[in-house]
Amino acid sequence: MRQQHHEIGSYEDPLPPLPEAVSVGGSAGIAAKLRRAIIDGAYGLNERLPAERELAELFQTSRGTIREALRRLQELGMVDRQIGSGTFVTYRQFSEHTAIADVTSPLELIDVRLGIEPQIVRLAVANATAMDIERMRKALIKVESTSGDPEAFSRADAEFHLAMAECTRNRLMVWLYQLVNETRGHDQWTAMKESILVPERIAQYNAHHRHLYNMIAKRNLDAALDTIYDHLDKARSDLVGAARTRSN
Repeated sequence: MRQQHHEIGSYEDPLPPLPEAVSVGGSAGIAAKLRRAIIDGAYGLNERLPAERELAELFQTSRGTIREALRRLQELGMVDRQIGSGTFVTYRQFSEHTAIADVTSPLELIDVRLGIEPQIVRLAVANATAMDIERMRKALIKVESTSGDPEAFSRADAEFHLAMAECTRNRLMVWLYQLVNETRGHDQWTAMKESILVPERIAQYNAHHRHLYNMIAKRNLDAALDTIYDHLDKARSDLVGAARTRSN
């Protein structure tokens, strides 16, 4: 181990030594240190990490432990290990929400919504106040009034789902859903909006909205969960169909 003591992640030295070798904690600790260096920008996208031998010297450990640490990073999607070439950073850092929107497809967005909206429903049923339910009712009326206008429906739909997120009384969940709504402005979604949001589909989506509101207001968790899954599965199916049509 070199004698100079710096924090990992310095821009002057691509991989400065750690304060204390004993603090590394095996392959998991080394992986954590390297992960932090990558996130902090010491290594950029597609940049090669030091060779296993150099890392073993730096961390005062065996090359086998280094390989295990790099394997952990690869499982996290942080690096790609190429035999004969080295280990390269695959982590892409997003400095602003708009950058995330630029690389997120509508189908990826729906998959994220399928991951978080059922939990939003669970928390909404458990935590919504009378004021929250009233805010959601007003958002429902607004989204139901936009059946002939795809652009207006899309905006009102985003507001309805955000009102549902606000029913969770969880500020982090609301922030996450605000990010979801920002990502819904993606150019790919805008390009498909006219073909997807025809009056018949809007009516189906709004039927889901009304039932979802009623079930949350009645604290009927099972029915509310069934509805959100039906709603998002329908949206995903419609997106897949529109994408296939555009590719033909």
